[in-house]
Amino acid sequence: MNITNQLTQLHNSGKPYIIYKSNKGFDLYTDFSKKIVLNNKNIYSFINKKKIHNRYKNTDLFIGFFGYELLNNLIGVKIPKQKNINLPKGIFYKPEKKITLTKNLDYRNNNNTKQKNNFKININKNSYTKIFDKFKKKIKSGETYQIKICTKYKTNSEINPLDYFCRLSMTNLAPEAFMIKDKNYSIISCSPENLITKKGSLITTKPIAGTVKKNRNMNKAKALKYFRKNLKETKEHNMIVDMERNDLSRICKVGSVKLSKAKVVEEYKDLFHYVSLIRGTLKKSIKNIDIIKAMMPGGSVIGCPKINTLNLLNNQERENRNIYTGSFGYIKFNGDMRFNIIIRSILNFKNISEISVASGVVVDSNARHEFNENYLKAKALIDLFK
Repeated sequence: MNITNQLTQLHNSGKPYIIYKSNKGFDLYTDFSKKIVLNNKNIYSFINKKKIHNRYKNTDLFIGFFGYELLNNLIGVKIPKQKNINLPKGIFYKPEKKITLTKNLDYRNNNNTKQKNNFKININKNSYTKIFDKFKKKIKSGETYQIKICTKYKTNSEINPLDYFCRLSMTNLAPEAFMIKDKNYSIISCSPENLITKKGSLITTKPIAGTVKKNRNMNKAKALKYFRKNLKETKEHNMIVDMERNDLSRICKVGSVKLSKAKVVEEYKDLFHYVSLIRGTLKKSIKNIDIIKAMMPGGSVIGCPKINTLNLLNNQERENRNIYTGSFGYIKFNGDMRFNIIIRSILNFKNISEISVASGVVVDSNARHEFNENYLKAKALIDLFK
């Protein structure tokens, strides 16, 4: 049976499965022997699970997601009562089968029903501007230096997540793309941002801060010039890089944290991003729980300083972020791990699809520009519903 038929058959069977972008294509995980639903009480025991083997199989791992609320609680940041859809705070799966897929995903979708593109935004431009002005004052008073205002787009819909993910991978392939299909929820993501890659004692993170719209007059070279000349974008990027270097320095050997790739441009369907890569060597005493507490939630999608900014955001927002700005990835039985930041994602739960996005506010920011940038980040996902 070829891969297309295999993928179609798996999807039609109703069995849960996960697809995650790899260096050469995608990895598909299925035949789950365990499903662990995380909460504030069992997260420590889950992360600290010790698995000792002389030989490892490629399925000796847990793969899944940490939600935003769970990660806040892990670092002692409390979230006030918010509107909540009761999605689990985190779910991880133990696969018994792994299939390697090519980068050109193909799926035969026999259901041609078109979804209505009738998304409603939870914060209109006027409301956004009021929140923006409030946070601008917080920046000027020194309570935060950068803060990411989240807007959420929602629509009632039944979707075919595999169809959406295959189309998304053809139009907006991202290095941290993934999808989860389970019985009562699905997640489709074209996340570009890697938060943690740990192999042995080596660890890297790839902060993204800086966005510009693609058009006929804006190519990759011009985008780089734009970022270098734009004071606001440069300031935003430098702050996030410094914060993530600081996060790594808490868990890495002194002097080992280095900027290995500084301020390069990555190209996506509707936009260009300003990206850096930071690496370090972990201290011998560091455990996986220490890494997750130091790095999550990812600072580049929160703001800085992280704890102050999280408290400001949580007291402002009226809806739970669910998966947004949480992390998806895997922890191998040998301790290696890879986690992204969950952005550019569609969460479908109880037949409601939601897309959350955010843009960074610094002292030089403009409310109209940032509000429009949020839509630009959501557009590739909204377009799937056409």
